Amino acid sequence: MTKSLRPQLSPLMIEDLVRNALLEDLGRAGDITTYATIGSEKTATAELNSREQGVVAGLPLAEAAFRLVDPSVRFEALVRDGDAVSPGQAIARVSGNARSVLSAERVALNFLMHLSGVTSYTARFAAEIAHTNARVTCTRKTLPGLRAVEKYAVRLGGGSNHRFGLDDAILIKDNHIAVSGGVASAVHAARAYAGHLVKIELEVDGLDQMREALTARPDVILLDNMGPDQLREAVAINRQHHELTVEGYASDVRRVVLEASGNVNIQTIRAIGETGVDYISTSKITMAAPTLDIGLDVVIG
Repeated sequence: MTKSLRPQLSPLMIEDLVRNALLEDLGRAGDITTYATIGSEKTATAELNSREQGVVAGLPLAEAAFRLVDPSVRFEALVRDGDAVSPGQAIARVSGNARSVLSAERVALNFLMHLSGVTSYTARFAAEIAHTNARVTCTRKTLPGLRAVEKYAVRLGGGSNHRFGLDDAILIKDNHIAVSGGVASAVHAARAYAGHLVKIELEVDGLDQMREALTARPDVILLDNMGPDQLREAVAINRQHHELTVEGYASDVRRVVLEASGNVNIQTIRAIGETGVDYISTSKITMAAPTLDIGLDVVIG
């Protein structure tokens, strides 16, 4: 990933997240183990080392953990977020007051291990469909309080971000359709309500419902729990509808974007991507990603 395309995190958001994590870990009395065993004058230099192969994410949060505990601690990143690392590779070096280094260690590693795990797992999913035009995308199924940084990690792994919350895009699901009175009425109501910058996505669970959805012209159709054969047919129907629409009505009509969802995992995503859909959404890359094993080792005490 080139430097210009790497996502960025707000420093204010980083500080809030890390401060809350430190307050949770240090509690009311601080790191009593370190206070009891290490003198206040002791210094240490330590390296953060990857124990396995993966892709790093979360270095800005790790740096903030040490800085918020003690602004005098020096943090030197040896790689960048989004870089691939190998077992035994040092990814950062910290030096300063030993108490401060050890007190911030767990919070720094927790963010690094979790976010690097999300990025590494996303990269595996993305690699499975790299030969297709599809992109893997995350969902709103994220750990409470960590959505923004998990979505940041997904992008670092080559994935795409779905909506961040209920307020930034419209996704009409089966219950919305049932209550509103049908596919067309739901889409038309959403179109009347939404601003011109708000995308409208409609979930369908069958090809007949998809055909109905195409006439309502949402921006995106979510194909829920369809197998590869149905997905291929849906792609063909969408292409044919677009060609007929352009030929018969208007040359500026955009093809509806298709998103596949349901039963997506590392074993199934390749077959789904090869059907021709545009996006493949899955909660696995955020909710089921294994952590990347990263440790802190004192090299000079």
